[in-house]
Amino acid sequence: MPLVFLKTFGCQMNVRDSEQVLQDFIEKGYTIAPSEKLSDIILINTCSVRAMAEDKAIDKMLSLKGLKDKNPSVVLGIIGCMAQNRGEEIAKKYPFIDLILGTQKFHKVAEIADQIYRNPRRQQCYVDLSEEANSQNAITKHLAKKRQAVAYVSIMQGCSMHCAFCIVPSTRGEERSRPISEIFEEAQNLTANGVKEIVLLGQIVNRYGAKEFSWKNGKSPFVQLLEQLSTLKTLERLRFTSPHPIGFKEDLIQALKEIPQLCEHVHIPVQSGSDRILKAMRRGYTRSKFLQLIEKLRKEIPDIALSTDVIVGYPGEKEEDFLQTCSLLEEVQFDNAFIFRYSPREGTTAANLNEQLSEDVKFERNYRLLEIQNAITLKKSQRLVGQTVEILVEGESKKKAERFQGRTRTNHLVIIPKNERWRGELLPVKILQTTGHTFYGIPILSGFEDQPAFDQKEEISSAR
Repeated sequence: MPLVFLKTFGCQMNVRDSEQVLQDFIEKGYTIAPSEKLSDIILINTCSVRAMAEDKAIDKMLSLKGLKDKNPSVVLGIIGCMAQNRGEEIAKKYPFIDLILGTQKFHKVAEIADQIYRNPRRQQCYVDLSEEANSQNAITKHLAKKRQAVAYVSIMQGCSMHCAFCIVPSTRGEERSRPISEIFEEAQNLTANGVKEIVLLGQIVNRYGAKEFSWKNGKSPFVQLLEQLSTLKTLERLRFTSPHPIGFKEDLIQALKEIPQLCEHVHIPVQSGSDRILKAMRRGYTRSKFLQLIEKLRKEIPDIALSTDVIVGYPGEKEEDFLQTCSLLEEVQFDNAFIFRYSPREGTTAANLNEQLSEDVKFERNYRLLEIQNAITLKKSQRLVGQTVEILVEGESKKKAERFQGRTRTNHLVIIPKNERWRGELLPVKILQTTGHTFYGIPILSGFEDQPAFDQKEEISSAR
């Protein structure tokens, strides 16, 4: 039985695409390998959103050349966003690569890779970066997992916003949405098989259906989808990521307030606190408009947790612009923020702007902003210590397989002792400690609360 190994870089969309690819291989009789060293087919699903992501993928690709040299029958493939963005260049520069497929071909990866594996006499790399009609409807398969708690559902592909810094419209194409009926059927099948939480994915998820479907009764296609999914009696939790501020209308705020399965957490990228930089980025909103949205969300959903993305070191960003971003984080008090140094992407407007900042300036601003946000996150997190929260147990902790991890409705990550009975279950947990980003707790269950959980000092120390 042939073996396949797939390494994924990048966002949750990439993780979801990889799941589709692996399931296609399983249906063809393949087994997922625990390591690339044991594999007959090795694939890298790539990301292009920042230079560092591309560098990691290239480093991984080069590290595999030795395996190919030792065993020429091994099939090496590059798929996803970097493949779409730089596929022809990769094929010429790295002739040991067998397969390069773009972002609209995920549903064909297994078929083409299998053909290459079974017919190894090739003359050149197989490259297909072409567009394909209805490719957004192809990401529907899920890997079978033991008592799976959470599943990701791709509801659309591509982006039509064309922010000045972003390569996604080039790598993923213009936005295309799936029919509500097909998404509902996929979610229905998942929950019937034990999934308790569904996360809806889209490059700008709240623009779902903007080109294909109409508003009805004052509700956008995205809110119509949320309401339809809320009729699933077996669905405990519902999330979505990531929305855009300008598409966050009153109907979506009310949906968050009224639909019981919708979790009290929104990840809403702000990118900058400076109006001048926001305009240069072509974000379509001002600082004051963003703050008004935050105010509305907190007024309607008082317990809501908010996270965001921020870019530092954008071309032309002056110290005063950066300080406005610092003050915005202080004012909003996000629960968490993902802070990135600006990375020029060839083909974007921002890459050709004058006043590109030095890496030293970017690093320094990144550090200063992280210090601000980490202090905010720790202060807010400490308020949960001693409280009892509900978590959905996802499975083994990514850092320590001898522990389980789960998330609150507000998306806080909680580590608990491992007990197989708890996998995939909703549990009341008392929070004992926090590092700020991670919490440690013990289930409040009869016969367990008096038992030792784990050495808290050891856990906290290792987490740091």
